[in-house]
Amino acid sequence: MATVNPFKAVRATRDKVALVSSRPYDAYSPAELGAQLEFNPFSFLHIISSSYTSQKDISIEDKFAKIKSNYTNFKEKHTYIKEEIPVYYIYKKITSEHSFIGIIAATSTVDYKNNIIKKHEKTLKKREILFKNYLKATGFNAEPVLLTYSDNNLINTILQRYEKQRAEYEFTTENHKTHLLWLISDANDIKIIQQEFYKMDTLYIADGHHRSASSCLLAETMRASNKKHTGNEAYNFCLSYLIAESNLKISAFNRLIKNLNGLSKQEFLNHLNKRFKVVKLKENTYLPTKKHTFSMYLENSVYSLDFKSDNYKFKTSLHHLDSHILYKNILKKILGIQNVRTDKRITYIESRKGQNILKEQVTNGKYKVAFGLYPASVAQLKEIANDGLKMPPKSTYILPKLRSGLLIYEF
Repeated sequence: MATVNPFKAVRATRDKVALVSSRPYDAYSPAELGAQLEFNPFSFLHIISSSYTSQKDISIEDKFAKIKSNYTNFKEKHTYIKEEIPVYYIYKKITSEHSFIGIIAATSTVDYKNNIIKKHEKTLKKREILFKNYLKATGFNAEPVLLTYSDNNLINTILQRYEKQRAEYEFTTENHKTHLLWLISDANDIKIIQQEFYKMDTLYIADGHHRSASSCLLAETMRASNKKHTGNEAYNFCLSYLIAESNLKISAFNRLIKNLNGLSKQEFLNHLNKRFKVVKLKENTYLPTKKHTFSMYLENSVYSLDFKSDNYKFKTSLHHLDSHILYKNILKKILGIQNVRTDKRITYIESRKGQNILKEQVTNGKYKVAFGLYPASVAQLKEIANDGLKMPPKSTYILPKLRSGLLIYEF
């Protein structure tokens, strides 16, 4: 029984929303960030970045306090308005390849703690605490967690009906993506959506594990200091974007490796042949087209790797995951990479950037070998989460990626 509530967002005025909302801070190059800060006085980046670009050293606490001050200034200048009543928000993002639509709402940290909201990635406690402290100090969250759920006919019908109406926001950004947002304030529509989510046993985190964990930590901290705690306070909920699983897009992260762990090229290939059918290809690149197959770039050659599963035990759902197979049978067993999260010999790159970049990085000598993976499926993500297991880091690259500062959730 998932609790998914409407809420009173703080949001940009209609005339400024295209200028206010931004990509996540770390998605900008230094040059792009500088241009945004110099030429766009309304950008949400002014709230979160000015303290970081200061020349003097200041503490984390002072940085967070500065962000809160910047946010307050934006509201005082009427760049933002606050919703008068709790509503749901329908958000649609259109790219050249895909169209995504879902509901922005407040989800329960109790559901996260009780595993109604399920996870498939490990989190780092240090990052959880840092973002929890950020939330507590600033009093707001501007980046929704991406959650997915089993397709629901009633919710889909409501979304389709609102799509035919004039949107509250409709704007296109400099990266050629179109964004639309509708408000659901009708009491009957709100009731139906709330009830349909309440019937669901499970929601799944697609992207935003640290933000979810940090929101849960914040709720525990705030509850401990609030003698009048009821469970309905804003800090008990997390800003979330909920999208049907059929509308989710998953691609892979490919791997680039600095060295062969002291092995010669032939020794490395000999080891590989014990676990994979290794075929040298004439093509310039190779894109894996099914599970348990990989592309490999070594020196000036391109290979396909087809996993030999005869001597491999598929003990759990995790053992079927290609990123886990690659880790267990090549990265760890042959190349000696024990911790794929911290080992500096490994670099990850989104598969959407193509296979050519893997070949180029190996050919120019920056990396010794590179591997391309076939993407995991939503079914695999759910099965691993249901089994209480965790994927290796960078197992999935999930779309859509969301704007920052479009809607703000206050505590």
